[in-house]
Amino acid sequence: MTYLWIALGSAIGGVGRYWCTVLVSERFGDAFPWGTLLVNVTGSFIIGVVAPLSGSLDHPWTPGPEARAFIMVGFCGGYTTFSAFSLQTLQLLRDGQWVPAVGNVVLSVAVCLIAVWLGYLAGTGLNHVRAS
Repeated sequence: MTYLWIALGSAIGGVGRYWCTVLVSERFGDAFPWGTLLVNVTGSFIIGVVAPLSGSLDHPWTPGPEARAFIMVGFCGGYTTFSAFSLQTLQLLRDGQWVPAVGNVVLSVAVCLIAVWLGYLAGTGLNHVRAS
């Protein structure tokens, strides 16, 4: 049943991401990815709110395991994976692990940029092969 909740959350998160980015893009243009920034920031905020609530069993707003999976894994995962990255980096900082936290930030940005560049090159190459 948990997998179903995750799938539902992912679908809602993905649609929400698309809706937000389109809405912001139509309003502010495409010169800077404001929509993606909004999604990443709000997704990080959401996972930041849910994580401590779900860790305290005596809190009146504690989500159960299915709700946690729906929100943190499903919705935030479909809405933005940046939320998980942000939470993990925050935990490293809270644990006083400054070097791993900074390393996580630097590596994530650098490696993701390299990966998207390599993927772009591969996609461009496949387009040229297909066109031939």
